[in-house]
Amino acid sequence: MAPANRPNDRRTGPRRRRAVPLSDLIGDALTPAARKRGFASAAILTNWASIVDEQTAKTALPERLIWPRRTKADPDAAGGATLVVATNSASALILQHTAPLLIERLNTFFGWRAVERIKIVQRPIPVPKPERQALRPLSREEEDQLATRLAGVDDEPLKAALERLGRAVLSSHANPGKSEPGKP
Repeated sequence: MAPANRPNDRRTGPRRRRAVPLSDLIGDALTPAARKRGFASAAILTNWASIVDEQTAKTALPERLIWPRRTKADPDAAGGATLVVATNSASALILQHTAPLLIERLNTFFGWRAVERIKIVQRPIPVPKPERQALRPLSREEEDQLATRLAGVDDEPLKAALERLGRAVLSSHANPGKSEPGKP
């Protein structure tokens, strides 16, 4: 039999590739940028919130890892790296006091003594957007009022957008018939 006509030859059909998880692709895309900052991979950046506590993740961001230079006399004698963390001025003191715990968590994450010290740099940290609060359900009369106001709109996409806006505006007001706290 010719090599191409073997019954168990897998090369005769189109090549099949396995599906790759999106997280693997994103990690690979971030790796070159992370390496410029001293990170071997983007793992510390993508897992920062799980490494540190929630409050620290909101107020401090890892910027770079500074690895000590190896000498020609002893190329294997390299200590751990210094992690540069940016934080706002209000959180810098708290971060300074929790640095030993943070170093311990980072080294547990890496699986070896990768981080030896933390250098704190004070600068503004982007504030995450607050989570949207759920809108309260509209009363029957509010539903009727909204439907009456939108009855003359013929364009369906515009009508849907106006309805969403109307629901948001009406639900942000106090419940009808109930007084707000502190008001008669």
